[in-house]
Amino acid sequence: MSRHLFTTDFEINASTKMLYPYLSTASGLAQWMADDVTVDEDKVYNFIWDEEDHRARMVSHRTNHYVKFEFLPETDEENDDPAYFELRLEMNELTQSVFIKITDYSDMDDNDELYDLWYSLVDNLKETVGG
Repeated sequence: MSRHLFTTDFEINASTKMLYPYLSTASGLAQWMADDVTVDEDKVYNFIWDEEDHRARMVSHRTNHYVKFEFLPETDEENDDPAYFELRLEMNELTQSVFIKITDYSDMDDNDELYDLWYSLVDNLKETVGG
């Protein structure tokens, strides 16, 4: 199965320092992104959606700027092309607005459905942080 790259961004009225813990910690992510998120001693994050486990590693991050989670492969063919998502915080220097840029590389290939999904998740985040 081929993967699909989707990117979008949303303006959010909160500082990058305030937002970053919601993107990078299991407790922060659990408040807006998934039904629950845990992290084990091997630093593997377990995202639980609809009672299904989705295990991922934080493969890169920069404090107050971005995080990238790569899902652990479940089949041999996924080893060569793992699904991932990246959440990047960007500031427009001119307007001082903060944007969350989302990159989603997954099996979902319907851009409208992906946009609706991420819009809903970011809306949850905005409610959580008051932004």
